[in-house]
Amino acid sequence: MADRTTSSITIGADRSTVMAVIADFPSYPGWAGQVKAARVLSEGEDGRPATVRFVLDAGVINDEYTLRYTWHGDESVDWTIAEAGKMVSGLTGSYRLAEVGGGTEVTYELAVDLKVPMIGMIKRKAEKVIIDTALKGLKKRVETP
Repeated sequence: MADRTTSSITIGADRSTVMAVIADFPSYPGWAGQVKAARVLSEGEDGRPATVRFVLDAGVINDEYTLRYTWHGDESVDWTIAEAGKMVSGLTGSYRLAEVGGGTEVTYELAVDLKVPMIGMIKRKAEKVIIDTALKGLKKRVETP
């Protein structure tokens, strides 16, 4: 999983507000574009989701899989595949939140490995679409009263 796709956006809210939206997985279908369903399977000692089952429809990547989350306060969250799907064999990523003047810079990093062969350029384009749609949706979700 050497190739990772990264993008950032600035959101007009504090880190705790942004992280609360990130942690609200059942709401993802309303703002995260390609996520059709997200169900929390378990929670960690901090009360945040530890494992989440996803149904994803991102055009060329259409699958169900489970991710395991590690939370670092309101600074970041990392995830990795806990249970692969029919198409997705590996998936790692993170949200990193940094305070900037009057808001929060959110950096989303993602790497997807697929069981089916796919040209790297096409896979990275799919990752970029997933990231950009999620960041724009997150910004709108946080900033819209």
